[in-house]
Amino acid sequence: MENNLVARTRKFAIDCMILCSKLPKTREYNAYVNQLIRCSASVGANYRASQRAKSTPDFINKLKIVEEVDESNYFLDLLQEVSKIQNEDITIFEPLLKESKELLAITIASIKTKKANS
Repeated sequence: MENNLVARTRKFAIDCMILCSKLPKTREYNAYVNQLIRCSASVGANYRASQRAKSTPDFINKLKIVEEVDESNYFLDLLQEVSKIQNEDITIFEPLLKESKELLAITIASIKTKKANS
């Protein structure tokens, strides 16, 4: 049975990629789009790696990389602002912004819990 966060972080990366595929293909968008695709995929990859950690410090270090979801949130925010300026549909960003904030909160809580229990 798959871990819920493994599935959520994978879905987050896929949803970010789908969003990016709908954005205009311009030099201005591409810089942010490429970065969002990289950091959103990193969230899931590093969360998955954290599940194979060899020790508590290793687990915490890998989870700290998962905090890259905050970077994803930043680029989603930037893209939403640019889209607003370009008079594009900005409602498509809301579910991903919400999910990135939830994943960040879960990650931070997990780090704090693991530190407190060790």
